[in-house]
Amino acid sequence: MTESEAREEICRIGRSLFERGYVHATAGNISVRLDDGFLITPTDACLGFLDPARLARLDGALNQTGGDRASKTITLHARIHAAATRFDAGTRCVIHTHSTHCVALTLAAPGEELLPALTPYFVMKVGHVPVIPYHRPGAPEAGERVAQAIAHYGERGTPIRAVMLERLGPNAWHDTPAAAMAVLEELEETARLWLSSGQSAQPLAPAQIDELRHHFGARW
Repeated sequence: MTESEAREEICRIGRSLFERGYVHATAGNISVRLDDGFLITPTDACLGFLDPARLARLDGALNQTGGDRASKTITLHARIHAAATRFDAGTRCVIHTHSTHCVALTLAAPGEELLPALTPYFVMKVGHVPVIPYHRPGAPEAGERVAQAIAHYGERGTPIRAVMLERLGPNAWHDTPAAAMAVLEELEETARLWLSSGQSAQPLAPAQIDELRHHFGARW
């Protein structure tokens, strides 16, 4: 994907997320890792009305070289890109939203993980989603905790595609913006199902999860 294509795709994905209610107002951000730096949505930008030419451009040291002022989450995104590529070398895009049902699950006594293994597609397409304890938006400590979580799950053989920032929202990543959005969509839908069930539904049995590992390479 060229830089020009990445700019257009960030705007397309942002508009899709906004129009379907995954983000609101100026919440959320999208980054793409380039060969020589990063693109990220500007600070206080509405994802539904992005301009490809105004996306923030940064070099590999996170010095801004073009576009509007970068989102304060660029440090967190860079930590995710660096940590995730150790286990998924093709990782290129990180998406952060304040998705309603995901956030709702962290408002009262969140566990170590956001969700159990409720559906086959959650297990196959998302996987484990560790909850990162609350830090203020942009806090460097959050990046450190996220990087540690990515390393922990990857080293035990279950690399992750998403984390949940307590009271803020999920970060999902993949090799393209469209693929990262699909992870986010599956995650939010599973959170909605979990809340709709009163958080009482039985998760998939171990034998069922093993079958998903065998047939689809699920990382659970």
